[in-house]
Amino acid sequence: MRNIKVTIAYDGTNYFGFQEQRGTRYQTIQGVLEDRLSRLAKKEIRVTGAGRTDSGVHARGQVINFDPGDWTIPAERVAYALNSLLPEDIVALESAEAPPSFHARFSALAKSYRYTIYNGKLKDPFLRLYSYHIPFPLDVEAMREGAGRLPGKHDFSAFRALGTPVKTTVRTLYEARVNRQGDLIYIDLRGDGFLYHMARMIAGTLIRVGKGRIPPQEVADILESRDSLRGGPTAPARGLCLERVEYG
Repeated sequence: MRNIKVTIAYDGTNYFGFQEQRGTRYQTIQGVLEDRLSRLAKKEIRVTGAGRTDSGVHARGQVINFDPGDWTIPAERVAYALNSLLPEDIVALESAEAPPSFHARFSALAKSYRYTIYNGKLKDPFLRLYSYHIPFPLDVEAMREGAGRLPGKHDFSAFRALGTPVKTTVRTLYEARVNRQGDLIYIDLRGDGFLYHMARMIAGTLIRVGKGRIPPQEVADILESRDSLRGGPTAPARGLCLERVEYG
């Protein structure tokens, strides 16, 4: 069996998330990829994605894999061929042959997400689809202190939206950083996996800290409570981007 790995970047604005929603008219990233790959291979192709990004969430480093069957195109040419059929808001960055055991999701060791806040006074039409606009001052030092309470292996139930069953809500967050560059504030999260809406609920919690609504030390209390009614609110999808997926 052959196994091909492809790294994908996309603007998620016009899509109902990554995961295919079969039997509906909703356009998804997975659905578009499978359609275009099936056209190229002249047979049905199903892909597996590393992260099931939500509706409106973007990606710079999503990873997929698929079995091409008897499709003879060299693995390193798949990205080039795929780009000839993809819409302008999805791009295949690179492709390569992978071991048969490689699985885009289960083989991942870490994923990195970035949440972007535009903290300028006026709206910016060029950032409106890729950031959350908050026009009043945020205390970045307090946000940074709150983020520092999150790294480690914890039950992240307080930062999970209900709706998707999982075997365990325990995850390891390796990094949680907050940095400011001009009018942009970045929340960078790197972990072994993320629960449904986890990154966006962490962002929403840190925004509350930045607004002065809760003190930084309360982030640890929220985490320990395992109560999703205390975490968040869920920050808008447009500010979130899957930056990178790491493998061994």
